[in-house]
Amino acid sequence: MVLIWHGTDEIPGNIGPTAVTIGNFDGVHRGHQQVLAQLTETARQSGSRAVAITFDPHPAQVHRPDTAPHLIMGIEDRLAALSAYGLDAILVLHYTLEFAQQSAEEFVRGIFVDALHASHVVVGHDVRFGRGNAGDLATMQELGDRFGFGVVVVEEFTEHAPASAGQEVDDDEERRCSSTWVREALEKGDVRTAAEILGRPHSMHGEVVHGAARGRALGFPTANLAHEAVGHIPADGIYAGWLVDESGTRWPAAISVGSNPTFAGVSRQVEAHVIDRPDEAPESFDLYGQKVVVEFVERLRGMVAYRGPEALVEQMKLDVDQARHVLAGRGLQA
Repeated sequence: MVLIWHGTDEIPGNIGPTAVTIGNFDGVHRGHQQVLAQLTETARQSGSRAVAITFDPHPAQVHRPDTAPHLIMGIEDRLAALSAYGLDAILVLHYTLEFAQQSAEEFVRGIFVDALHASHVVVGHDVRFGRGNAGDLATMQELGDRFGFGVVVVEEFTEHAPASAGQEVDDDEERRCSSTWVREALEKGDVRTAAEILGRPHSMHGEVVHGAARGRALGFPTANLAHEAVGHIPADGIYAGWLVDESGTRWPAAISVGSNPTFAGVSRQVEAHVIDRPDEAPESFDLYGQKVVVEFVERLRGMVAYRGPEALVEQMKLDVDQARHVLAGRGLQA
């Protein structure tokens, strides 16, 4: 079981030695996963406990709340994702403007040395820390020499970057895996690229709430996520994906993101139509009030306004057939 500490006051006094890494870890993408793999290996070899440090809220939300990026996942999802990589503990530091005023040395001495008794610190080449992000890799190495911990540097993890529209793909063109790249892909609806960077489909989770019931009236009932659902909403459009209910059952789904321009006055929402749902026993398939996960596999089309419900229904039939076809290669028994 992974221990979760919310602040240094929850860390046991006899915790050390530890191998430590630090980051925002938004998305816990493949670059993060490489750092975590090195962390757990370093901890194993040194007889230390593997500890990841992360921040809540995200520093950008504190320093520039009006322009901070949309987070890929919420803190609970981040902790769950981090916990899957063999850690002994996760330290969540509450990030404030006051906290950010610590110098690089104050931060390292207070957290790594005094609180965690670190024997090793695992970081990437681009590590930044301390007031104004003044601390870098050279700073960390100098502080490691001074305070007696080793610094393990992880090479950058890259993926082939897809070509933009109208461009040819360059097989040699690579880009460092990053949370920024994931967000860029999601904002274009490119959930396939996002999944390649993340190492898994991008997902949202939230409670299923009652909507306007237009889908049910048209023969395509949907599970509507509450507006408080957590996770980066991809670009408007129709997607093939999965809905995972509270029992852990994965249902193939056609997912709509947007305001549905065929109908006036509809706010932006995420709703999933379960494909081939067990309508012979609808009472056993009541998702209302459940906390579900919606996973995005592939974008099928953008959001289009149709001339009326009849044209929309015909398109929805095509969308469901296409989603079924896309998911057939991913475990769906068509």
